[in-house]
Amino acid sequence: MSATAEKIDAERLLKGLRAVAEPTRLRILALCARGDLTVSELIRILDQSQPRISRHLRLLVDAGVLQRYREKSWVFHRLPRDGAMARLSKELISRLDEDDPALVEGFARLAEVKSERAAAAQAYFSRNAERWNELRKLYVDERDVEGLLVDMLGRRHLGRVLDVGTGSARILEVLAPYLDHGEGIDLSHEMLTVARTNLERAGLANCSVRQADMYDLPFEPNSFDAVTIHQVLHFADEPGRAIAEATRVLAPGGCLLVADFAPHGLEPLRDEHAHRRLGFADAEVVSWFGAAGLETVAVKNLPGNPLTVTIWRGEKKPLLEDT
Repeated sequence: MSATAEKIDAERLLKGLRAVAEPTRLRILALCARGDLTVSELIRILDQSQPRISRHLRLLVDAGVLQRYREKSWVFHRLPRDGAMARLSKELISRLDEDDPALVEGFARLAEVKSERAAAAQAYFSRNAERWNELRKLYVDERDVEGLLVDMLGRRHLGRVLDVGTGSARILEVLAPYLDHGEGIDLSHEMLTVARTNLERAGLANCSVRQADMYDLPFEPNSFDAVTIHQVLHFADEPGRAIAEATRVLAPGGCLLVADFAPHGLEPLRDEHAHRRLGFADAEVVSWFGAAGLETVAVKNLPGNPLTVTIWRGEKKPLLEDT
């Protein structure tokens, strides 16, 4: 720890250590280090009652080694993003033996939960492949969003552009006149079939799509001049991780554009459209950008009724030229 790092007073430190000094609570901390989790998900993973899990979570949150945040009827738990208690949590987790049988079992059940989440979202995309564009128009005027995306890219020539979660490849169609090559990735075979059909119909030989996971992009670092993530993060289990992976393949001096909903209260979007998150606050996205190594240079809002779309632009620091 550096001399300038925030210190923890003895009382807070002891409270944090006492909170973690219990097998289930230590496992909860390790699990939440791998993604935001709800009470019901932790109940399933740890096979304990709701009162017991809730009590463990309360102690961890009160001690500052875990954070909770509410989105309508769902409550998520995660490690603190920064500060002395965040460093304490991460330090304690780093000391754990991941081959410990209890942790191995917990991580396996966590993988099952995440797999089911992904399957639910995948099933939604598959069911709605042909009418996905129409569904999006119910929430916001896509023409306005597309125009603002182009404006925020500067309406200038770009080399290679990656569209993460490309869906029907509409964003590639919009950006095609400005780029040498556009690459779209998506997990859904059905959506990729639609995307390929659309690109072929539009005669866009400079754009292509492929199946890939946004958390594990099949590209080398520094491969793209720009990356877009359009109306995808609200389906993501780990939005910050998706942003970090997009930044990895972004060339120095390149930009990342994220278009998604501002915070809202339309709870039915969870059940009817598999939305994991009900929008994102500016501070949350800016923090993910910063953690990934991006500078937030612009935030634009497109107010709607009832949903508002926000576009965040982050830039990756260019390499210093030799002098």
